[in-house]
Formats: sequence, C-alpha cells, structure tokens
Amino acid sequence: MGLIKDIYSIAFYENFTDSVAKVVPDFDKQQFMNLIFDADFANKEWKDRMQHTTVVLHEFMPKDFGKAVLTIESIIENLKKNKFTDGNLAFIFFADYVEKYGLDDFKTSAKAFVMITQFISCEFAVRPFIIKYPKDMIDEMVKWSLHENHHVRRLASEGSRSRLPWAMAIPALKKDPTPVLPILENLKTDSSEYVRRSVANNLNDIVKDNPEIVLDIAAKWQNISIETDAIIKHGCRTLLKQGNIEILKHYGLESTNIQLSEFEILTPKVKIGEYLEFQFSLNNANSESKTVRLEYAVYYQKSKGHLAKKVFKISERTYQPNQLIKIKRNQSFKIITTRVLHLGKHELSIIINGTESELLDFELV
Repeated sequence: MGLIKDIYSIAFYENFTDSVAKVVPDFDKQQFMNLIFDADFANKEWKDRMQHTTVVLHEFMPKDFGKAVLTIESIIENLKKNKFTDGNLAFIFFADYVEKYGLDDFKTSAKAFVMITQFISCEFAVRPFIIKYPKDMIDEMVKWSLHENHHVRRLASEGSRSRLPWAMAIPALKKDPTPVLPILENLKTDSSEYVRRSVANNLNDIVKDNPEIVLDIAAKWQNISIETDAIIKHGCRTLLKQGNIEILKHYGLESTNIQLSEFEILTPKVKIGEYLEFQFSLNNANSESKTVRLEYAVYYQKSKGHLAKKVFKISERTYQPNQLIKIKRNQSFKIITTRVLHLGKHELSIIINGTESELLDFELV
C-alpha cells in the first residue's frame, strides 16, 4: 500500500488538467505542471501537497471568487463525465480553495460548500467559517440538515463537530454545543447510515465537555427507532467506557450478582511485539437473565512513570440465569504508530457493566 501523499502523482495531475483545460479558457497545462512539480514537491507530505495544489490552481482561476466557484463547478462536472467518482480524497483541494480564498465572502462560500461536498467532503474547510460567522454558519448548516442530498446533510453534522479529529477545534461549541442540537435533532432518524454515524460522532464529541446534555438527548430519543437507539449507543461510547452510572442505567446494565472468578494473567512478562494473555470466568448468579457489557482495561506505563487507562470492549450479550462462561483473551503489544510503548509495570482489570475488578500486574520487557 502506497503513502497517502502519493495520490498526488503525475498521472493524477495529467488527468485533472485534462478536465480543467476543457473549461478554463487559455489554460496552460504545461505551466500548471511546472508549478506543481517544483523543487520541493518530493519533500512535501500529503497536506502540504494538497494545499500546494490549491495555491497553484488559484493562479489559473478567475480572480473574482464567485466566478472561480462557477469554474470549480464546471471542472467537477467534467471530472464526473470522465468517471472520477465522488469522495476521491485527492480533490479535497476544492474545499480548501473555498477556505483559503472565500472566507470574506460568506454567501458565495456557503453555496460553494453545498455544491462541492456532493463531490468531496468539506468538513474541514467549513470550520473557519463557523468561527468567523458562528450564527450565520450554524443557521446555514441547520438548513443543510434538511437537504435532499445525504452528503450535504452529513456536512451539517460532521462539520459542526466540536472536536473533529485532524481539524481545528471549535472552542465556542465545546463550551456550549446547544446551537448544534437542532442539526442533530433533524438528522436523528436520517435514512442514511453515513449521516447517522456522523450524528453519533458529534454526540460523542459533546459528551467529552457536556455529558449531561447527551444524557438528556439519550433519554429523549430512547425507543424512537432501532437506528436512533444505535446513534445514542455509539454517541455515548465514551460514557460507557467511563462506566457512567446514568448511561449504564439507561441500558439496564448493572453488575449485582455478576460474579468474576479465576481471573489470572498467563503471561506476567510480555515482550514488545508479543501478546498479553489472560483469562477469567464469569457467572450470572441472578435468577433472571442479564445483559452484560464486558470490557477490560489496560493501564499503560507512560514516559513520566504514571499509568494511563485504556478500555477495550470484549462483548455485550445476554447471560442466562446461573450461566458460567470461561473467557480467554490476548492483547497485542506490537509497536503501532498511535501508541508509544514504555517498558516496566502495567496493570490489567476486568470491567463488568461499568464495575471494575481488582488490578493485576504484568511487566513489559
């Protein structure tokens, strides 16, 4: 699998410029290619290459932003005719173009986002507009949440996330997410799973700063539909991992008479690159069946000597009265880019419906 930055290849620009040439009068393809493949292009990472493409494209576009947007629309139509599919990540520079050159023209940019997001998502590009025009932009996004196209509806939810990964945060929405709630309300029964998943992710962002708001929504939306219940569950995943009592009650998850036994670590010393192995038994000692959300927590050694907890889900299922089950699990300690491993003491626990067991030690060597 190649590097993401390599989507910006000679072949890509050859095809792209063919589409531009059909709609931009006097377009100089060779000059465009010369500007793209400058002395520093090989050293640029993906985001730098994308933004570099935006700047080079601007050289060939009408100086008037409104006319430039109409030209982008024509280019996109041409790309579609040439079988370029929606959602091709390479074309995110169209959204970046609006962010970079349209921030002072709210009306034109808002229309441009509706058009462009139906070809390539604009959730990153829309965020500076929320910061600069908080009320106007959110009002516009509420309208988008009722749009006939699912990409536009998703942009309303995804673009208004307070903590969208890899994007600038929106401090005002972290502090008070209430302006976003009408968007989520409109989308809670959306026909598209793509949109509903975005609603759940938006709720999960809100949970991190305002859990009580999401708990209220969970109570209000309960049993509207199977799909809405799934939104609530995915949107409350952080609260479930934290063992929040209210959300556990919401799902009827309580740990009385769910008995843990024979909990042991089978590999007390784990080498980097290998697996932690552990096992335990679980018994529903109640006289009625119980839903059990089963998780385990690894307390990772950090660089400053403290331990940091990370929760992993095992299962959520119904246990019959007096049902006893033995469970064995592995946890990888292979090196991955998203987690730095530190040698030394680590800890492990089992979590049953939010209630955590005793901690057992193991050592990473």
